[in-house]
Amino acid sequence: MQKINFTTSEEQQSVKDLMQQACKKIAPLWPLENFVAVNPYLGFTDQKFEDAAKYFSSVGGVQMTLPTTFYTEKYKEGKIKKEDLREVLSQKNQSQDVEQFIQDLETAATAEPLVKTLSDAASEHSHKDWSHFVVNRISVWAASYFDRGQSIWNTSKQNAGIFEAWLAEAKIDRSPEIAGLKYFRDYVKDLPAEPYDAVLQSLDMLQIPEEKQALYFHRLLMKSIGWASYIAQLDWDDKLAGTESTRLESFLSVLVCWEAGLMACLDSPALDASWHEALQAYDYWEGAAAANKKLSQDLILQEAFNKSVQKEIIEKFKHNTSEKSPVLTSKKAQAIFCIDVRSEILRRHLEQADDEIETLGFAGFFAFPVNFLPLAHDHGEAQCPVLIPTGPAIQEQLPDHAENGIAQKRRIFRHQVKQLWKQLRAGAISCFSFVSPMGLSYMVKLFTDSYGLSRPVPHPQKAGLSTKEFKKLGISLDQGQAAGQITGISPEQRLAMAKNALKAMSLTENFARFVCIVGHGSTSVNNPHATGLDCGACGGHSGEANAKVAAAVLNDKEVRAKLQNDQIFIPESTVFLACLHDTSTDTIQVFETVSLNPEQEKEFQELKKSFEKAGKASRAERALRMEISNNTESAIFKRANDWSQIRPEWGLAGCTTFVVAPRKRTQNIDLKGSSFLHSYEWQSDQGFKVLELIMTAPMVVTSWINLQYFASTVDNKIFGAGNKTLHNVTAGLGVLEGFSGDLRVGLPMQSVHDGKSYQHEPVKLNVIIEAPIEAMNAILEKHPTVKDLCDNEWINLLAMDTMGQVSHRYVGQYQWTEL
Repeated sequence: MQKINFTTSEEQQSVKDLMQQACKKIAPLWPLENFVAVNPYLGFTDQKFEDAAKYFSSVGGVQMTLPTTFYTEKYKEGKIKKEDLREVLSQKNQSQDVEQFIQDLETAATAEPLVKTLSDAASEHSHKDWSHFVVNRISVWAASYFDRGQSIWNTSKQNAGIFEAWLAEAKIDRSPEIAGLKYFRDYVKDLPAEPYDAVLQSLDMLQIPEEKQALYFHRLLMKSIGWASYIAQLDWDDKLAGTESTRLESFLSVLVCWEAGLMACLDSPALDASWHEALQAYDYWEGAAAANKKLSQDLILQEAFNKSVQKEIIEKFKHNTSEKSPVLTSKKAQAIFCIDVRSEILRRHLEQADDEIETLGFAGFFAFPVNFLPLAHDHGEAQCPVLIPTGPAIQEQLPDHAENGIAQKRRIFRHQVKQLWKQLRAGAISCFSFVSPMGLSYMVKLFTDSYGLSRPVPHPQKAGLSTKEFKKLGISLDQGQAAGQITGISPEQRLAMAKNALKAMSLTENFARFVCIVGHGSTSVNNPHATGLDCGACGGHSGEANAKVAAAVLNDKEVRAKLQNDQIFIPESTVFLACLHDTSTDTIQVFETVSLNPEQEKEFQELKKSFEKAGKASRAERALRMEISNNTESAIFKRANDWSQIRPEWGLAGCTTFVVAPRKRTQNIDLKGSSFLHSYEWQSDQGFKVLELIMTAPMVVTSWINLQYFASTVDNKIFGAGNKTLHNVTAGLGVLEGFSGDLRVGLPMQSVHDGKSYQHEPVKLNVIIEAPIEAMNAILEKHPTVKDLCDNEWINLLAMDTMGQVSHRYVGQYQWTEL
């Protein structure tokens, strides 16, 4: 095969632009260690939801609705009403009446995806699944290249660029030739070393015209969407840090070269004809998508379902009695929870348990974006939303300097011993002699683990520490140095962070005697997606570190004194407490980091009793959803330690609403753990800076969560993680379903379905904001990407009036319709 070199800068720039265009359509995927919710349709929010659905159906075979039967059952149950369907049909200019529409549902046929790759054509032509083979080979190489220390032996060139490392591997890999691709290694050796040149050579071989290349590139990325999404996350982090990287484009170069390799090594006239026919479909896919009657019908049903759920939510506020709620002049406590939907249940029961406790909602990092360094760790954890860069580094430590040094050395030593033990068990030779002499010693542990009496492995935060050491752990605000970086928060930073946090929380007066900063985390074992149950606002970690930092800063006397210059007066009697809500067990742990006088200690014990009472009521409510009928308390705690439990909790399944308003608007409404609740009072928001922050950060993040659950429900095969019981962790960063295939994205099926019915039903997020419409319009005008979410129907934006009623619906282009 003759080697061809392309060096024309114009050709390179052209293909670069088209590759970038395709890469921008791939949403990032965070690794398991900080798995956070992402909108998988992120690259399509500048398009209408309906247009994106038609594109995905034709280009990637992706579904953006559930099967028709789901909606017809909802229609029969009365969940979708005739007036909902009639309204949607009218909006779509459909002349059919509802009855005729329902009858026609049985006759429409499902259309096959039209846009194919060369490997698709080769699979159809040869009756051998080359498409699956290529994905497997790419996944095997990528798992080795991106490995985070899971494998004991790694021969990939991890220090080289993606394309260079793949070339080195492909030149010696005999698997393709064994599978039937003759001279594949010779083909690879003739590829240019520069990825864009290699792509140009491959495109020339594939004979793909320039006007079809962007579509082809995206289809190719969709076939390896898992690894593509993970690499997109690496580029995302670089961009957030202020640098540009092109890793995903390099990965796309690999995919294109694989396609050309198939064409060259199969060398079949029949394949050429099949591929030529496939390329012709690129010209008419849009027309075929528009004519897809089955998809159009399902989109109408989905929109009718959205409307039915939205009307139910609006109806709840019509009976709101918030204006009659008593105003507490002297509160025992204020508890600031994350806006997470799981907090709604506990907040409601806590207020019922003690009417002297007021609850507020705010993003779980509490406006303290920190880089948290656990004791004896070299690298920190970004405790903040993935949309923003991390802040100052905070070190975990014991209060006593000598004890801290001993604990640090002991933890490092225990970790080293653990790693040696792991190598002994997994070693190529030692593993064979491990079972016989050591097997019986595991019998007791195996028994207690199997019955949920113990954890198979220590909790990551407690690993390597004694119980006494763990209880003493705290954080240090003082500036110093650890792990080669500056740690601590300067006095100026403390003041700025405290002021910003209190104003964003709408908490600048009427402070209670205790102000509890309640972060949240989850407890489960044998669960690769465990961090997906932790706090997304804390980058897929628990909110413990943020709560501790927030409480320490707000208890700082110097900070309080300087806050008075901004008319924020915190009484000396007010104590900020760091707490953690375990969403698996609905328990609240209070980290007692301050000294309390006898009177405060008595009130503190009463507060803890209220927490316990609220937790018990919350567990009883959640037990109904988990179908636990006997021994509710013990069963829920057991689930958190059960290594066979595939549903330790339901996470954010069922999220449908985001309410941005004072708590009194929702206090008397049972939202059944389906609503994000953010405290906000627009009357005290000068210049609507806080509203702008909410609409550009929490509103976007909650839409990401909602759309991740949406996508994992409607198409778990492509945008979900499949069957949790078949998962195998690969490269220490993601899961495969089974032993091969692409890296899986999204949520496991068990996270949205209970085996009989969906626990998360596909509903677009309904955002209800109590603020002047003019202020919201001004923010939409200032932030086009946020406006796209609303204008293109990815979220539903609603306005609440000063009486607590949902009064207007946003219909696009700064226009609102009165309800």
